[in-house]
Amino acid sequence: MNARAAAVEELERRIGYTFSDRDLLERALTHASVGDGAREVRHNERLEFLGDRVLNLCAAERLMALDPDAREGEMSRRLAALVNYHACARAAERAGLPAALRLSASATKVGARRSDAVMGDACEALIAALYIDGGLGAARAFFDVFWAPEFEHIDTPRAKDPKTRLQEWAQGQGLPLPAYEVLSREGPAHAPAFTVAVRVKGFAEERGQGGSRQAAEKAAAQAMLQKREGEGPEAAEIP
Repeated sequence: MNARAAAVEELERRIGYTFSDRDLLERALTHASVGDGAREVRHNERLEFLGDRVLNLCAAERLMALDPDAREGEMSRRLAALVNYHACARAAERAGLPAALRLSASATKVGARRSDAVMGDACEALIAALYIDGGLGAARAFFDVFWAPEFEHIDTPRAKDPKTRLQEWAQGQGLPLPAYEVLSREGPAHAPAFTVAVRVKGFAEERGQGGSRQAAEKAAAQAMLQKREGEGPEAAEIP
């Protein structure tokens, strides 16, 4: 048995479900990068679409059961904390999905197997496959097990993202809002690599990289915060 076959077997063991339709499982575990877009390769993008809807249903019904008196706005906030690609990626990691996912060599090389976006999409595809192969009960069982840790922190206030913190910091210094610029975009369409610069008046620019423009902007903002927080403009002013 090769390493990936062993990983697929381990995935089924962890989730406690054996697929009747092996082709469906293989499609759920195949990233669009495989075959470089060749039509004959059936990848998981359509399954992601269905899986997202099934996931939202599982999360919504669980939230209603846990707190029958919660208002719609509060449930919507909690739902957003449960259904996003970061939460999906964490669930994928718990299930052992990364090792079982089929990726092209180029996507693997640029770190797609460590990408929350890629793993989150694959998790949704797996949920769809469970729904098709075993019904809503199979999808719900997966959700109940692998989202359980997410419920432990569902009411914990989220830390502000680096872009928000940098904006607030700049405003606190009486400075214009930070400006972001994409310096480069490399890699294939399915696994791009962005480099972004952020500039705040009176300070040297900082750069960040990521698999999306937004991720690169956050990385750049974080770099700026680490070097500039606590300093006044005069301390780092560019000649």
